[in-house]
Amino acid sequence: MTFDPEIQLIESPCIRNCCLNDQDVCLGCFRVISEITGWNASTVEEKQEILQRCAIRKKDRITTLNS
Repeated sequence: MTFDPEIQLIESPCIRNCCLNDQDVCLGCFRVISEITGWNASTVEEKQEILQRCAIRKKDRITTLNS
């Protein structure tokens, strides 16, 4: 296995506050299980896409809580 430093450029959004909701979304970083477990093997582009989905989930969560 070769080491690709480019994959490591984007830091994990994990904040060590892991708590899954009923849709298996972490309420700390807003990633789903597959995104969490696959993070280290994801490309830079995939990580950027994951972070975009996390931002949407977080915004939706805040909107729901404020409703």
